[in-house]
Amino acid sequence: MTTEWSELETGRHQDHIIAHVLGATMLGYFEFDQAAHLLLDIGFFWTVFVDGEMALVLQSLAVKEFEFDDEARAELLKDMQLLHDGVRDQGKLARMMLVPEGSLIKGVEIYAQGERRRILIKCEDVNLIVNTSLRTGEVHIEPVSE
Repeated sequence: MTTEWSELETGRHQDHIIAHVLGATMLGYFEFDQAAHLLLDIGFFWTVFVDGEMALVLQSLAVKEFEFDDEARAELLKDMQLLHDGVRDQGKLARMMLVPEGSLIKGVEIYAQGERRRILIKCEDVNLIVNTSLRTGEVHIEPVSE
């Protein structure tokens, strides 16, 4: 089994999504249904699926599509509003995690190691890594210093 991460070429759809998210700022994120959902300051959710595929969906439409009960949906909507309003207190958020300040997206790289994928989101002051497993469907997001 390989121990090195190999950079993957992105496809046309991924390139299109990446072009739209460059220059946007991530506000918060959550992991749900084998995907990372990143709230952007431009009113969209950038979804990164376990296999590295991506989607960019208007936040109002995305919230309707998430299979949440009414209470969870209301908590998500409240979190989104707080993040757009500039709240920087994790204790006030019910469903989403804050991203570190300085999360203006400058680049995106995708790597593979066997059945694992790593999406490196390069930002202004701190990077975010989305680690996934095709075998288990697990998704984990973590901020990392350069």
